[in-house]
Amino acid sequence: MKSSKEFVESIQEQQKKQEGNMRRQGNGNPAQKLPNKKH
Repeated sequence: MKSSKEFVESIQEQQKKQEGNMRRQGNGNPAQKLPNKKH
């Protein structure tokens, strides 16, 4: 079983990744969202 310190670190890492994904997908600002289809 992980120690509480390792557990907290893994959660913080996941949150950083989620934040980055949200920025990339433009959830906060739909105008910045990339078009899905690039033909």
